[in-house]
Amino acid sequence: MSDTSPEYFKDLKSCVDAIIDKVGKKIVVAGGFGMPRHIFNGLYEQACIDPEISLTIITGMSINKPRGSNDLEKRFLDPFADRVFGNLPDLTYLAPYKKQQLPANIEVIEIFFQAGAFLGNATAQQNYVYSNFTHWLRDMMSLGCNVFGQEICSKMIDGKRTYSMSADAYAQEIFPRIKKLREAGGTAIVVGQVNEEAPFMYNDAIVPEQTYDIILDNPIYHHTILCPPSPMVDTTDYMIGLNASALIPDGGTLQVGIGALGDALTYGCILREKENAQYRDVLSRLGVLSNYGDEIKSFGGVEPFSEGIYGSTEMFADGYRHLIDNDILKREVYDSVVLQRLINERKITKQVSAKTLTTLIDEGGIHPQLTAEDVSFLCRFGIFREGVSWLDGALRAPDGSKIDVDLNDEKNKSLVCDRCLGTELQGGIVLHAGFFLGPGAMYEALRNMSEAESKKICMTDIGYVNHLYGCQEIASLQRQGARFINTTIMVTLLGAACSDGLEDGRKISGVGGQYNFVAMAPELEGGHAILMCRSTRTKGDKVTSNIVWKYGHTTIPAHLRDIVVTEYGIADLRSKREKEIVARLLNITDSRFQESLLLQAKEAGKIPRDYEIPEQYRNNTPERLEAEANLLREQGLFPKFPFGTDFTPEELVLGDILSKLKVKFDSKTAMFKTLAGTIDASAEATEAAQPYLQRMGMENPETIKDLAMQKIMVAELKHAGHI
Repeated sequence: MSDTSPEYFKDLKSCVDAIIDKVGKKIVVAGGFGMPRHIFNGLYEQACIDPEISLTIITGMSINKPRGSNDLEKRFLDPFADRVFGNLPDLTYLAPYKKQQLPANIEVIEIFFQAGAFLGNATAQQNYVYSNFTHWLRDMMSLGCNVFGQEICSKMIDGKRTYSMSADAYAQEIFPRIKKLREAGGTAIVVGQVNEEAPFMYNDAIVPEQTYDIILDNPIYHHTILCPPSPMVDTTDYMIGLNASALIPDGGTLQVGIGALGDALTYGCILREKENAQYRDVLSRLGVLSNYGDEIKSFGGVEPFSEGIYGSTEMFADGYRHLIDNDILKREVYDSVVLQRLINERKITKQVSAKTLTTLIDEGGIHPQLTAEDVSFLCRFGIFREGVSWLDGALRAPDGSKIDVDLNDEKNKSLVCDRCLGTELQGGIVLHAGFFLGPGAMYEALRNMSEAESKKICMTDIGYVNHLYGCQEIASLQRQGARFINTTIMVTLLGAACSDGLEDGRKISGVGGQYNFVAMAPELEGGHAILMCRSTRTKGDKVTSNIVWKYGHTTIPAHLRDIVVTEYGIADLRSKREKEIVARLLNITDSRFQESLLLQAKEAGKIPRDYEIPEQYRNNTPERLEAEANLLREQGLFPKFPFGTDFTPEELVLGDILSKLKVKFDSKTAMFKTLAGTIDASAEATEAAQPYLQRMGMENPETIKDLAMQKIMVAELKHAGHI
């Protein structure tokens, strides 16, 4: 950040040298998902060479291309990763970081782990900062950040080179913090790395070049954006998504994250919109309408989204793209308190007319004798058409005529309406988000959007989307009917939720913005926080309930309990008595665990001794849901990948085979049975097996081990009915 143009570099080494020259050899470099990977790598490699450099790397999460950990996984995963992730540079510090082998002069600090990746890493666990993502920029500065790096992209607009923060617009709050540090005599710089594969985003994401002190700009450093593939969605996920989709009101606001549950929710919304009769029938067959009709009526609905919904979210996940494509994410909001209030009150609509002008005057939005500020406002939002301007105390119409601005005069007002009014409001936003992350197809769609469609998406400061402080009036007006929908791992029977860690203190991932959204919900009129939770988890042969009596780590405290959704139903917990909380959560618990949990609640005196779980909630079994799901799949519903996949047909089969083999090899008994089963396998692989063997590079085994693995693969393909 400077008052002058940044220094430009085409060479990474020169760029890194310039950074060190500006901040010295004590470097604390920070960045998010859109970190400038080449620059981070350059600083790391320089610190490896020069032990006098002290390097601290602060990130939101460190991710590289996925790689296999054994021969079979490598054969399957490595070609896939190279194809899908393209030339995404690996973070060179990540491998030694995972092995706890970083040089003594280098450390890594993270706020969010790749899920489960660092449970056994003492160094990572000890350096972890447990913080709401909303406060991450503040924490970066507290930890001594003196280099903040971003991946940026550029575009010529009106003949001028313009820069966009693209996926990293969430970080705007750090710029005034860096400025304040400088004014106090400190040293900190902002560095940008141009990557033209990043989608160019408009609105708040556009920043002047003076935002950056250093810019690395050379096509050789352009690369594929981090693009985790769309996950598979199973029966449990679909059921949860369907239940949650019925809690979203038409005309409301949606926040939802990445992953299978987010995709399942999106699928449920699209089914509700596009195949409404089928959607209602599915909910009826599953017993959702009969068991949870009151909750659906109170909080959401099952009708199509005629008005549409608006998105306000920390993460712009792929689901929002599909909601836009299916004409669901279409409720536009405006950055004007008076305009948004009048729209909410239905006193004006998107269509501009003489009534729009009259209403704005009557409601104090503009003066009856227009000022220059009024004209600017009317032009900004399309109430006045393009070409209208303020000139010497009068209006100049697009045809060049001058009109008096006193709208108390009906003749003047008539002329203004005839010559100056636009046709519909402009500047509407359908989605506010802090950053984006999704599959490659999502980025391709963003790059191919028309400018008009792209401008309806506003990537903005994380402080704007994650809470209400500093923007309460406008945000509250925009976020009507808010449904903040997040995923949790476990829920206690009294309504507390564990989403990010274990009771021994180890962190699985991070809180992200979940707490902020849950805390914001009750502050918004009609707002609700919904936690989606799979009712059970399986490890090996052991099934455990995710609805528990108590747990030693809490992400969301019980006093903020609101709505919990599992595959078995909906539990409305807000403002309910403790005994009601227990009863409602038991209703959506897997039936294998209901009685033991009920007994614990009775022993604690939290529910009457004579309470019994109603009969209609006693058939919460995966077998029942799977049977229903299989019938629905026959109708073309519930595909494994509702929004497509980066896997080829052969890879989908092989992924299933390898997953089953991994389970078998984790058990010695199952492993020996698997090996024994290959004895009867034919000596030569069948022709039908060739596409799978070729994809794995196993068609011509050269060693005894290779031959054994080929025979195992063929046997598993036969057993699963693929050949």
